[in-house]
Amino acid sequence: MTASVEPNIMDPALIADPYGGYNRLREEAPVLRGRTPDGSPAWYVTRQEDVRTVLGDPRFVNNAASVPGVEVDSVRDKMFEMVGIPPEYARFLKDTILDSDGERHTRLRKLVSRAFTVRRVNDLRPRVEEITARLLDKFVDPVDFMADFAYPLPITVICELVGVPEADRPSWREWGAAITTMKPDVVGVAVRDMVTHVQDLIARRRAEPADDLLTALVHVRDEEGDRLSEDELVTMVLTLVMAGHETTAHLLGNGLVALLEHPDQLALLRSDPALWPGAVHELMRWCSPVQVTRIRYATQDLEMGGVAIRAGDAMQAVLVSANHDPREYTDPERLDVTRRPAGRGEGHVGFGHGFHYCLGAALARQEGEVALRAIVERFPNLALTSSEHDWLQAPGMRRLARLPLHLG
Repeated sequence: MTASVEPNIMDPALIADPYGGYNRLREEAPVLRGRTPDGSPAWYVTRQEDVRTVLGDPRFVNNAASVPGVEVDSVRDKMFEMVGIPPEYARFLKDTILDSDGERHTRLRKLVSRAFTVRRVNDLRPRVEEITARLLDKFVDPVDFMADFAYPLPITVICELVGVPEADRPSWREWGAAITTMKPDVVGVAVRDMVTHVQDLIARRRAEPADDLLTALVHVRDEEGDRLSEDELVTMVLTLVMAGHETTAHLLGNGLVALLEHPDQLALLRSDPALWPGAVHELMRWCSPVQVTRIRYATQDLEMGGVAIRAGDAMQAVLVSANHDPREYTDPERLDVTRRPAGRGEGHVGFGHGFHYCLGAALARQEGEVALRAIVERFPNLALTSSEHDWLQAPGMRRLARLPLHLG
């Protein structure tokens, strides 16, 4: 893949080798014309400085309708149609907190942000450790890390926080797997079932309140309806549960593969556990499961990377190339658990940047630190069963379908 050929996020070469492919694009052009999964034109932004601008500058918005004075076709609307999501269910996926701008985004974020503060997340740590230990106790050699640990841990944590009953939780993994196939006959059914499930769950919480986030949101909806509509309530639950386990599951999977394939780095962590918090950041930089962000739109004419951008143009920030940008990192292709950012902040964009910085970043980091440390300490002879890995062929993502391990 080179800049002379208009890149497409669906290109099998980019999906198979995102690091090599997007790195080559970054070095040929910081901003270049490409295509979204449905074939719509978009500007690929590949260098970290520009990626941070697209994610943190108010001149770029998440909702096509937020572009003033220009009628812009929504790429996400086209995507939903392409993968077979009926309009009556698509509305619950396209009007999320992730797709909101300005005052609406602020209003929705405030409703849930207190559940994800550093203090609240720290209070959850003993429970995360307890769930981790319980899952590790059940391991039988060989184990599929994704099925037996990487999914169950974050889905249990986020569902307990939100208020999804234990019996319903396996369905969320099935729905998530269905959506990543991008097959119209599969995706539409999964989205329909998810929406119906959440609507039923809300009805149950109205009848039987509990000590969970969902009950709090139902209260806001019923007592202060101007702060949260019924559709927004359904959408918020869908977003929190799906986003709260999918990416964390694959941070665990990708991170464990990286450590097992770099025994020198794993040895450093085993000898000095104080390195774990920084190591999780390095893993998010080096092998983040989210490699390309959702579409942003320019709200005005501007120039970026020597390219003229017009109001309404679609932008795709490429996190994988930004996180491996040699302008920002010394020897960026090297995994280094002792790496620390040169300036303020995290030093990477694995959790995004700016207004839409990942709401659950602190929780994901904690789960990564607790889980990865626990498994490598519990099983000192842990090993991959194969040097070949079963990567899901999903655009803009780096995710494992399975991860077989020998416990030693």
